[in-house]
Amino acid sequence: MGKQKTKKFAAMKRMISLKDQRIKEKDRAKAKEKKKKDPSAIKEREVPKYPSCLFFQYNTQLGPPYHILVDTNFINFSIKAKLDIVQSMMDCLYAKCIPYITDCVMAEIEKLGMKYRVALRIAKDPRFERLPCTHQGTYADDCLVQRVTQHKCYILATVDRDLKRRVRKIPGVPIMYISNHRYNIERMPDDYGAPRF
Repeated sequence: MGKQKTKKFAAMKRMISLKDQRIKEKDRAKAKEKKKKDPSAIKEREVPKYPSCLFFQYNTQLGPPYHILVDTNFINFSIKAKLDIVQSMMDCLYAKCIPYITDCVMAEIEKLGMKYRVALRIAKDPRFERLPCTHQGTYADDCLVQRVTQHKCYILATVDRDLKRRVRKIPGVPIMYISNHRYNIERMPDDYGAPRF
């Protein structure tokens, strides 16, 4: 009985390395020369630029009237908790608050359909300021993170855990959330309106 030949998959032809001694000198790959580092040379590093409004983690741009970026689920959870958004924000921060809604958040609420028509009506309230979006796509989380990173004057209002986790990595951006049927603020400097209990 003869041996059966099995196919070899992904078999490659063996090739000589370009650095091999058998290849002619002119065709041979040249070995990389290691440059000796000059100890007296100035070292250059890429350091991320931080906005001038931050004094370490302290954000000097935050102050009344507060500009609050509102997320889709924040509106939905406010309706479930029967909270008036603007009034509850003022109760939380003890100062005038201006809620802002981006085009992406508005598009997200419109996509949710008839079930969330109350949220859409609240979002179209004249007390809410609209922020136009210039980027591609309508993914609200990326839009809000980008907006908060560029302009440090906003407080982000959200209930979304993933979004909170992303925003906590950005220094100087407070997060407003809902707990126990009222609004609370996280990472707010102590000198500003909201007391910590």
